[in-house]
Amino acid sequence: MPAFPSQPISRRALLLASTFGGAASTALAPAALAQAPARTPVRGGTMVMIVNPEPATLATYAVSAGNIPPITTQVYEGLLTYDWALKPQPLLAKSWEISADGRTITFKLQEGVTFHNGQAFTSADVQYSFMEIAKKVNPNGPVILRELEAVETPDAMTAVFKLANPAPYLMMSLSSNNIPIICKSVFEGTVPLSNPSANRPVGTGPFKFGVWERGQFVRLDKNDKYWKPGLPLLNRIIARFIPDAATRSAAMETGEAHYAAYSAVNAADIRRMQANPLLDSTTQGYGTTAATSVLEFNMRRPHLAKKEVRQAICYAIDRQFIVNNILYGFGKPAVGPLSSVFSTSGWFTDQVRRFDVPNRLEIANKLLEDAGYPRGANGMRFGLHLEINSFGEQWLRQGEYLKQALAQIGIELTLRSEDTATWLRRCYTDYDFDINEPFYSAGADPVIGVHRHYVSSAIRQGTTFVNNKDYRSPEVDKLMDDATRELDPAKRAALYHAAQKQMVEDSPGAWLAEVQYVTIFNKKLHDHTMGPLGTYEAFSRAWLER
Repeated sequence: MPAFPSQPISRRALLLASTFGGAASTALAPAALAQAPARTPVRGGTMVMIVNPEPATLATYAVSAGNIPPITTQVYEGLLTYDWALKPQPLLAKSWEISADGRTITFKLQEGVTFHNGQAFTSADVQYSFMEIAKKVNPNGPVILRELEAVETPDAMTAVFKLANPAPYLMMSLSSNNIPIICKSVFEGTVPLSNPSANRPVGTGPFKFGVWERGQFVRLDKNDKYWKPGLPLLNRIIARFIPDAATRSAAMETGEAHYAAYSAVNAADIRRMQANPLLDSTTQGYGTTAATSVLEFNMRRPHLAKKEVRQAICYAIDRQFIVNNILYGFGKPAVGPLSSVFSTSGWFTDQVRRFDVPNRLEIANKLLEDAGYPRGANGMRFGLHLEINSFGEQWLRQGEYLKQALAQIGIELTLRSEDTATWLRRCYTDYDFDINEPFYSAGADPVIGVHRHYVSSAIRQGTTFVNNKDYRSPEVDKLMDDATRELDPAKRAALYHAAQKQMVEDSPGAWLAEVQYVTIFNKKLHDHTMGPLGTYEAFSRAWLER
């Protein structure tokens, strides 16, 4: 697990960072928003949110770990945001026009916007953010921006995107979570990851970076010169880092913290916390997440280079057990690389090789025998290491189950837990792993969050949460490339169906569960979940009832 201080942040330390605001409000589902009685927002106060684990860096433009955006999306902004229907809405871009051939997108930018260092925001910052940062160091950039050839700047408030081919998914990937707009003058001529602003971010958002007390908290302060009149309402936000799950839950239950999203609250505690009169919960705000818990097989390893071994592992796992006992019902079994949330678009299919068959263990054992791995005297065929995801206690519990599940087919699994930075370096830089258990968010379109895990062009050593498996399939590459450019919905769906079938057959990993995240919040915290991005969007309208 991550290496954190043994004690949670003290009340004295928090008070030194800022005075607490009151506890705080109700995030309503879209259908309930229109029916809610009007409340008058209150200005001031400090919102305390729990982020787990503590990020290794705040360089969200270069690292895609999910514990970074809750902090950095308060500071950085993107060209666009999205409404509940996932339709693009203005942010730093106030309007846009797409050419008839889909190869030119002209953005008109907001005027009067300044970065936190006082520099004026212009089209030059957009050009630099996309062409020099996102395309080169952003984990998603080479996939999402593959068709982007140039960003022209005919004037300070116009940015013209020139595409080699139509990219229908691009308009769904322009939030601050995916591609933040950074200040060119801060980065130009430097190495992005070692730039001083990597951990002291400078953006245009409603909150400015204040201080990072390692192992304790990040403090974000109100941007008094924010370009949206009257916002933000809060004086500051404190992101607390609490390594112990029970202590995180206690902080919510006692009112010391107001907000916990994603896996900051252990799934085992959610039902109890939902019964707490101080608290409320919502599953809204994850509309662009489509989170899937997966295993990644390092196909450079001799055992895992054999498809029979990979498929045997897939057969050995009882996914419903994971949903029931690890996620406590907050999810559903996964069948492949695309989440079933894409059913409405037609991209998802469950017509793939199914590993949830009644005789799955019999099939798995036969596959291993046929692959040339008989059981030894101790009943085991060979051993592998599993790298434990450091983002919460449930992943260790999942690892313990996987150890038992694989033992049934004669694979001895050794669990290895390390701090987040070491875990990521081992799996994405050193490739010193057998099996890894991350999760990924598919985004609003498969190109945004799925392609980078499976296309061969996304094998980028040193970049986190990309294709570290060494999975190389010319057929899948072509299907995914064609789907990237296909404008006809039915044809695009057919391409994704074929890609899913091939990937599941190849089994470069195991797809375990589609995770349903639950946000726990204090009832006095209002207007925190205002769209499908949820905690991956600034809390500019959030306020605390006092």
